[in-house]
Amino acid sequence: MGTFAVINPATGETLAEYPDATAEEIEASLASAHQAYKDWARKTTVAERAALAQRAAELFEERKEELGAIINREMGKPLDQSVGEAEFSGAITAAFAKNAEKWLADEQLEVEDGLRSFFRFQGTGVILGIMPWNYPYYQVARFAVPNLILGNTIILKHAAQCPESALALEQLFRDAGFPEGAYVNVFATHEQIEGIIADDRIQGVSLTGSERAGAIVAEQAGRALKKCVLELGGSDVFLVLDTDDLDHAVEHAVGGRMENTGQACNGSKRIVVIDTLFDAFKEKFVAAIGGQSYGDDFGPLSSAAATKTLSGQVQGAIEQGAEVLVGNGSPEGNVFTPTVLTNITPSMDVYSQELFGPVAQLYKVSSDEEAIELANSSPYGLGSVIICDDLERAERVGNQLDVGMVFIGAAGLEGADVPFGGVKKSGYGRELGKVGMLEFANKKLFRFAEK
Repeated sequence: MGTFAVINPATGETLAEYPDATAEEIEASLASAHQAYKDWARKTTVAERAALAQRAAELFEERKEELGAIINREMGKPLDQSVGEAEFSGAITAAFAKNAEKWLADEQLEVEDGLRSFFRFQGTGVILGIMPWNYPYYQVARFAVPNLILGNTIILKHAAQCPESALALEQLFRDAGFPEGAYVNVFATHEQIEGIIADDRIQGVSLTGSERAGAIVAEQAGRALKKCVLELGGSDVFLVLDTDDLDHAVEHAVGGRMENTGQACNGSKRIVVIDTLFDAFKEKFVAAIGGQSYGDDFGPLSSAAATKTLSGQVQGAIEQGAEVLVGNGSPEGNVFTPTVLTNITPSMDVYSQELFGPVAQLYKVSSDEEAIELANSSPYGLGSVIICDDLERAERVGNQLDVGMVFIGAAGLEGADVPFGGVKKSGYGRELGKVGMLEFANKKLFRFAEK
């Protein structure tokens, strides 16, 4: 069997297999993308490329049902969430198309000698994207679209279990009017990826995935002097410090934990509650997690390997003394019962692990300082949520968190034009918004001598 296959995680049935790329196909992909950069990307305007992106946005909307069905069978996401992901990918694509000329306008520089000076933002060449299975369209849209508009071309290596969504995306960009070579899908193996990164035609690498994969790609890119953007794991905190609306806090804690069956990098994985609210919150939260419905609220985990990993982490936590408040830690096939663990101590492995699935860790703290210390004890630093009626207090706490994003008052405050990214072992660089669009830009300096 090749590396790339569609295996329905709900049934375990192999639905389709695709052969790995040959060496000749890899070379053709590199040559095509490099030629498209020279012949198309460098010779078109931002407005012209943005118009193609706008058409791609329309195609995401037009094809959302078809696109949703593909990832539902590839990685098990509930169908309404799958369709929603296609819609959000279209919104992201449209936001880049709408804002591109403003975000990429020349930046005038005030310089001491008074000479006319400005930055012009242009592409650099072919950018390699290595994308994950948990958001097969969203992750690609937020990486590929800004680079195509900027004037780069794309080689895209998708997750092994997402070959059909990978092909659907390649077709979508082609149908939107992007020329041959502008967006190229490759079914490359890990060994082939190392060679692609080293190739002089590649100018940068963007990876969304695990900490382990990020470290490997960053090492390979470093040896080849290629810039990276890495969006890796997360073990985000959901801090409940002070609220008159506990039901709102519980609703968002459940939503933050259960989105995509708990398989989101910035999902709320550690629920941290002030002691004065802890007992009441715990009762409502455990009941809400226990009341989640398979098929409606969550689906199967994405693969047998994902199920095995999460099951081992939960069993290890139990053996080391963690208490299970709801859930049994014993999946049926790839269906993992939503679970809440508590009484977790720093000596347990689970304290510093990322749990990628519908398992929440519940902690009690007695002060803001203790909450901050607990939050920052993680090796990850992606996002956070703070529930606190006193917004100044919430901002003070957020100011002390070692994270890339602070959402105050609610989970799920992502937006089509809102930057995304983290610090520490959650990676580096940003995606979305103007800052995301400039990650792989040549910030070219123009200076004019006096006449």
